[in-house]
Amino acid sequence: MIIRFLGTGTSQGVPVIACGCEVCASLDFRDKRLRSSIYIETDKVSLNIDTGPDFRQQMLRERINRMDAILFTHEHKDHTAGLDDVRSFNFHQQRDMPIYAEPRVIDQLKREFAYAFTEIKYPGVPQIEVNTIDETPFSINDELITPIRGMHYKLPVLGFRVKDFTYITDVNYLSDESKEKIKGSEVIVLNALQKTDHISHFTLDEAVGVIKELRPKQAYLTHISHKMGKHSDVGLPENITLAYDGLKVTLG
Repeated sequence: MIIRFLGTGTSQGVPVIACGCEVCASLDFRDKRLRSSIYIETDKVSLNIDTGPDFRQQMLRERINRMDAILFTHEHKDHTAGLDDVRSFNFHQQRDMPIYAEPRVIDQLKREFAYAFTEIKYPGVPQIEVNTIDETPFSINDELITPIRGMHYKLPVLGFRVKDFTYITDVNYLSDESKEKIKGSEVIVLNALQKTDHISHFTLDEAVGVIKELRPKQAYLTHISHKMGKHSDVGLPENITLAYDGLKVTLG
């Protein structure tokens, strides 16, 4: 399994527009963060989790030319805004793009991209195959995917486990039941927005605490804001790392 971090930033990305802080002014490539998204490739399936506003740029940068399906964690714009650009995969693969999301998220996508879901479509619009999911495990191309519930303040979101890899973003609470689904993962990705308290995201210390409880071999932190500080200045335990855009991880 190969995991590519397409983006590791929060909703505004890093650098933030009109910000002159040391992180936004940093020349370290690890401090340049597009909106959070990840690409997973196994011997059975290729998956993208979320399609934020930077989706096109991320696909081109990583030279991704195959995608079997897209999974959505939730409906916020920084995780959905790039859906229109699946058109290129429609043309290249000569088929509709399957998307998997909760009914609430599907409804939001249908409002924001109404032209892609009308009965009579304008030529060239995205061709999308809708699949509704809940917390029940499901398979794509015989690859088992386990949804994992988290809370983004009061908004329910989904993370996903594929084999021994788990990806969770935009949460500030995981139930004991959800943690049981994550346990045993060799690699865990978890959001950590900043060092100070936040209403809807884990802080650095909170994320580290959850990871220590779950005890993976390796963990990566994502959905990082400029308030975290410069990548090179953030000290972490040996098996926990700040992810960065373009990072590639191989399992197995």
